[in-house]
Amino acid sequence: MVNAHTGRAESAQEFGELMARMMVPAPGAEKMPPYAPRSSDVIISPFGKCGTTWLQQTFHTLRTGGDMDFDDISRVVPWIETAPALAIDINAEQKADPRGFKSHQSYDTLPGGARYAVSLRNPKDAFVSMYRFMEGWFFEPGTVPMEHFYQGWITPGPQGANYWTHLLSWWRQRDNPDVFLTTYEHMIETPAEHIHAFADFCGIPCSDDLAALTLERSSLAYMLEHKDKFADPMMRTLSEERCGFAPGSDSAKVRKGGVGGHKAELPPEIGEAIDAVWAGQVEPETGFASYEELDASIRERNSA
Repeated sequence: MVNAHTGRAESAQEFGELMARMMVPAPGAEKMPPYAPRSSDVIISPFGKCGTTWLQQTFHTLRTGGDMDFDDISRVVPWIETAPALAIDINAEQKADPRGFKSHQSYDTLPGGARYAVSLRNPKDAFVSMYRFMEGWFFEPGTVPMEHFYQGWITPGPQGANYWTHLLSWWRQRDNPDVFLTTYEHMIETPAEHIHAFADFCGIPCSDDLAALTLERSSLAYMLEHKDKFADPMMRTLSEERCGFAPGSDSAKVRKGGVGGHKAELPPEIGEAIDAVWAGQVEPETGFASYEELDASIRERNSA
């Protein structure tokens, strides 16, 4: 049984059952047409916990000159997959052009005809970050071991992708001019360069003043200061309605950031399992024996 006081899961099975409730379309959602892309649209589609919210904020700051008049970043840069559950008109006009959207889908499952921005991240850091993100929101801290959570993390989601299939789908598009492919680690090391490159990709003129403002407002410190806007408040409210969670669950997306945090938390057996999947699925197609080699290759390509 879920926790009687908070409604949160206390096992991996209960966690999966609660998550399934979240994606059920809202009444009347079937009358809303599916997303219809425009060639100027920018779809931000990293895998979960690989820089999505950071890119959403960077994009929205660039196109609006610094607008912060929103309660949820996914209200102004809407999340395609959750639009039916939230009864959001995904085709509506937005605060500014170009329109921007969030997704976690692979290239193969997104509608064509738009532009796509994706940051990749070390799978071990992405896994630990997702575990900590769900802990305290969907499951009680200390009740779902990482080993159990890992089995769910590697299971393909509603769109049929897991971390590795998602990564490979975007790697295959590395030469596609409509795809902006970078890495979370490189963004951390050279944020100013990435702001200019991202603005250029989106077709947004970027003056030095706008670049400086964007650098400030997409920084970890600034986003932590305004963390409620980046904590999925719409989805948190939905989770309280559909899952019966007590108000005040911890849905904060902006936490510590950084690189290599998994080293202090990841059980060795999960690290070995991730390495084995990489060797079996990613290395044969990319030729890279590790994520670090892939990261280095993307950096070199983007610097050419």
